Amino acid sequence: MKGGAQGWVRKIGATGLSLGVCLWWAACAGEQPKGSMHPTPQQVRGNADRAFEKLKQEEQIRVGNGEAMPR
Repeated sequence: MKGGAQGWVRKIGATGLSLGVCLWWAACAGEQPKGSMHPTPQQVRGNADRAFEKLKQEEQIRVGNGEAMPR
């Protein structure tokens, strides 16, 4: 017999590894893609309000420091 017990161990190991990779691949392929969540109008409005308030604060800081307003 060529290889003896060591050959069988390698064959069983390679088969197990191949089977494991195939199962992993199948599990990943079976996942449903997650759709992007669309923000609600309230979330959009809240984000816009926060951004506007931040912009007003930055403008007040610039005016307070005597910097010219960019045009």
